[in-house]
Amino acid sequence: MIVGVPKEIKNQEYRVGLMPSQVSTLVSQGHELIIETNAGIGVGMTDHDYVLAGAKISNASSLFERADLIIKVKEPQANEIAMLRPEQILFTYLHLAPDVNQTNLLIASGVRAIAYETVKASDGSLPLLAPMSEVAGRMSIQAAAHHLEKRQGGSGILLSGIPGVHSAHVMILGAGIVGMSALQIAVGMGAHVTIVDKNIQRLRELDLIYGNKIRTVFSDEHVLNTLFKESDVVIGAVLIPGGSAPKLLRHEHLHGMRKGSVIVDVAIDQGGCFETSRPTTHDEPTFIVEGVTHYCVANMPGAVPRTSTFGLTNATFPYVQAIANKGLKRAIQESDALRSGVSVFDHYLTCSAVAQSQKRPYKDIHSLI
Repeated sequence: MIVGVPKEIKNQEYRVGLMPSQVSTLVSQGHELIIETNAGIGVGMTDHDYVLAGAKISNASSLFERADLIIKVKEPQANEIAMLRPEQILFTYLHLAPDVNQTNLLIASGVRAIAYETVKASDGSLPLLAPMSEVAGRMSIQAAAHHLEKRQGGSGILLSGIPGVHSAHVMILGAGIVGMSALQIAVGMGAHVTIVDKNIQRLRELDLIYGNKIRTVFSDEHVLNTLFKESDVVIGAVLIPGGSAPKLLRHEHLHGMRKGSVIVDVAIDQGGCFETSRPTTHDEPTFIVEGVTHYCVANMPGAVPRTSTFGLTNATFPYVQAIANKGLKRAIQESDALRSGVSVFDHYLTCSAVAQSQKRPYKDIHSLI
């Protein structure tokens, strides 16, 4: 199979889909690897490193024209989708639920697109989303601490406090991987932390781990209304796999929050879990509504691309090998996890969560393979 790895072109995105060591493995298995010029430069991997691993270096148009399987990190941009062709395989993050235009373009292209974020293991976990959730969760606290500073428009509170002075109150919505990663860093920095979820078993587990260092709260609307008012930082970490995130913090809640508070919407890739959220970039990461700073960067892990690339490709590479070695149809027939990730296939939408979010029909992938 001809495998292509293009250079990411989204704003401030430096990650890359495969590392040279993984390229070498695929080449040894009989595949041809094409890497776009400078695709890995943002993580310290030169074209020479990829050539030594057995890859060929190419421009984007030639790569998209020749590759059978394209490995990316972020969702394809419009000019990339224009280069896709029927039956070509695209393996990347897609986050289609809030993005009707991308969905339409991918369906029209005839590509076979597999979304990292909806590949689901037998235990219900999302193994290709997990490493980036860990990065984004940990980064969310760093971002919040920075934007609490007065010079950044914040309230001027030190997240950790000092002896005799209260630490900041951090509220985390969701106790999944993002939420638990944020919790770990917030506790480590000395913040006063409340984590909210509807999974009482998960809250019990966190209580056993952290004890009285944190407050665990079962989610309901009255509780959220109260907690928003007392929070200096709110981390949005709620996920519906493949679907649009629920809007837990509404515009009217901002009126009761302290001026200079910071909210970080880690769910922004899936439409965001704050009503007032809109995607931002690393160039301009924040905006202010009702005196509350919104941090809604849609590719947070892109700011630490070396860590993120190693973490991501460690998780994705076994699936890349399966597709390359077996072909897509056989690979998804033999893997429930991989099959659950197929979002677009031969002009059909095949992800039910996306179809539900966009209120459109979809085709069961079983009927197409």
